[in-house]
Amino acid sequence: MTPDALPACALARGRASGYGKGMDKNDTPEGDRIAKVLARAGVASRREAERMIEDGRVKVNGTRIFSPALNVTAKDRITVDGAALAAPEPARLWLYHKPAGLVTSASDEKGRRTVFDALPEDLPRVMSVGRLDLNSEGLLLLTNDGELKRRLELPSTGWLRRYRVRINGSVSEEKLDRLRNGIHVEGVDYQPMQVTFDRQQGANAWLTIGLREGKNREIRRAMAALEVTVNRLIRISYGPFQIGNLEPGEVEEIRPKVLRDQLGDGDGPKVQRRRPDGSPGAKPGLRGGAPKGPGGARKAAAEAQRGGKPKQSRNAETTGDQKRPAGGRVFGAKVPGGAGRPGAKPAQPGRGGASGGRGPKPPKR
Repeated sequence: MTPDALPACALARGRASGYGKGMDKNDTPEGDRIAKVLARAGVASRREAERMIEDGRVKVNGTRIFSPALNVTAKDRITVDGAALAAPEPARLWLYHKPAGLVTSASDEKGRRTVFDALPEDLPRVMSVGRLDLNSEGLLLLTNDGELKRRLELPSTGWLRRYRVRINGSVSEEKLDRLRNGIHVEGVDYQPMQVTFDRQQGANAWLTIGLREGKNREIRRAMAALEVTVNRLIRISYGPFQIGNLEPGEVEEIRPKVLRDQLGDGDGPKVQRRRPDGSPGAKPGLRGGAPKGPGGARKAAAEAQRGGKPKQSRNAETTGDQKRPAGGRVFGAKVPGGAGRPGAKPAQPGRGGASGGRGPKPPKR
């Protein structure tokens, strides 16, 4: 990119990092990189924003730019596809219980229904944090902030992602040790996994698997290397966030205070829920607090791995007929659709059918 292609005002202030005549190498550019600003405004993730810039869809102060190597400040006028960039909104995070049969992408070349087709209509524009494949279900994080998305996806975040996995076949502890020690499959190295054998029932077995890396179809490929097939895969947690009692198709917003706490600034988890049709949701409440006392967090984690419900302290505030710490309001709902259709509530394992086996127990309402 040549200096002439950059906004004149940016060159005059020496804010185009690495460009412009007479700019001291030790000067620190003002503002933030343009792709980061677009991501914070919810336009797209930083990587997607860089592609938009390279495609010539972004202008700064009336001049089209083609490189993300530009810093901007609040004084600059930014447009994307001719529309002025909206003021950045505070970063927000939602928990979504993805049903099986939905694609985790904005659009699908095969015309399949996506998770974004199934979200409540009044939800703002959101991006998924990572993915769950078509046949996988469970917890999917959504955010309106591209920088937050990028931060939560980075392996350096170190958050453990736990899955309940049903396989057709049986595996020995010796085979599972291959996963625990890190496995090499078709030229790809997978980091060590946390693997617990839960139960064998008939032709199926249930495992709990924890990952910190999360490569594409990692669990399915690793299990195939052990000569067994995954026939159900449910993500039950992503770092500190758990699926709890969230129903398939339901969305729950994490309150800003909780988000700050989990990212290292703040205290006290609280959540909000609501339903897309505007109907009243569940009474204010928080999902599954950890029991108090020594080992409480470990007990809650163990319950979550077994698909059970963590026990509540007697001191927890209660609302309705469930004991929960006080929280927010519901704003998700079951996705319409019968069994076998995208958005349908998946059948509980162990309730008949060829698959058999037992999975996470449904929460008592």
